[in-house]
Amino acid sequence: MEKIDTLISARWIIPVNDNQDVLEHHSIVIEAGRIKDILPTSEAAIRYQAEKTLELGDQALIPGFVNTHGHAAMTMFRGMADDLELMTWLNDHVFPAENQWVTYDMVRDGTALAAAEMIRSGTTTFSDNYFFPDASAESVLKSGLRAQLCFPTIDFPTAWGEGPDVHIEKGLAVLEKYKGHSHIKVNFGPHAPYTCSDEPLKKIIELEADLQVGIQMHVHETQVEVDGEQERRGQRPIRRLKDLGMLSPRFQAVHMTALSEEDIDDIVETGAHVIHCPESNLKLASGFCPVDTLMERGVNVSLGTDGAASNNDLDMLGEMRTAAMLAKAVSGKATALSAYQALRMATLNGARTLGWDTEIGSLEVGKRADITAIALDDLESQPIYDPVSHIVYASTRDQIRHVWVEGQQLLANRELTTLNKADIIENAKAWRDRITAG
Repeated sequence: MEKIDTLISARWIIPVNDNQDVLEHHSIVIEAGRIKDILPTSEAAIRYQAEKTLELGDQALIPGFVNTHGHAAMTMFRGMADDLELMTWLNDHVFPAENQWVTYDMVRDGTALAAAEMIRSGTTTFSDNYFFPDASAESVLKSGLRAQLCFPTIDFPTAWGEGPDVHIEKGLAVLEKYKGHSHIKVNFGPHAPYTCSDEPLKKIIELEADLQVGIQMHVHETQVEVDGEQERRGQRPIRRLKDLGMLSPRFQAVHMTALSEEDIDDIVETGAHVIHCPESNLKLASGFCPVDTLMERGVNVSLGTDGAASNNDLDMLGEMRTAAMLAKAVSGKATALSAYQALRMATLNGARTLGWDTEIGSLEVGKRADITAIALDDLESQPIYDPVSHIVYASTRDQIRHVWVEGQQLLANRELTTLNKADIIENAKAWRDRITAG
């Protein structure tokens, strides 16, 4: 028998592949942080001798969720300014709160809170767009998660710097620090077309081409934004970005709710990715991303939760369900965005958006062992005809039992293994008291 690190057996393994396979009574073999084999459990018992063996019964093993857009530290602003229009929420509440409270320590602590929530929700990789990305990285490394950190650039002064030149300079230092890191990737994160003038964007485009890294940006978040930019510049935002040379297969466009046929043509032509944040868009009444149309045109669409200040959770299971149902309503087709497609958006499509699809996003031999186990054994999951359907339409994040990143277990029977839950809760309460006191 061949000796290995870990053998995990479960009723179902859902690899997320083109065949849309659902494997029953199979096992995953993990060695040195990677998937060495996936085979029937009866064969695994004969072929492998594991240092650690887990028999998970009626649980399903899926790729860890890839949350492709968020602002992790904004967990500290969760519920602070609800039920407002986007621009009122942003200009009158979020920007002032950030200017007053965002520091290295706040970002570190807020990211730790977000990381704990995401692990307990089955997420193994996330993309963050926030100030002090070096503080975010500190909490990411402690948690064991994998993250794309997009450092923001914006035309006006922020808590992180006096303007775009300073933002870029600081961001490049963080990018250099984590160059080649297996768990952290640093990208550009210009805020939005309406907050970024041409010169900083041209500088980012030049640097991005030299460094071969990605760009993530809020684009076409509302019709009001698009109309305002068209009136101010005489161009729709997507066309402006295309003319500047920003759109490419390394560009990640977040939200994309107000799209014309020409906008979609530009995305298709340039190979840019679209990140759909359905619950945040719904809560802020931002509009509807035409997910079904984009996917029919071959655009890679992935899922994000956005920040906890506008969602208000970081739950990818909930995001999948909302995305699947919203796509049907928007397209008028009950066949739009099937359960398996929704699961793929939350896993493999997300890995592709972040440029990590050769390493994560599906359960395949040779890929890193980023795995989530979800329990389907209780009465709310009965009877089971299709486990994928149950995961998307009938499951909640309290059914997430175990999480691994690169073979390291971050969640074991709902208990965090790398982060201290009690400390994180007390720290969050302390920040609330400080912010409330003003």
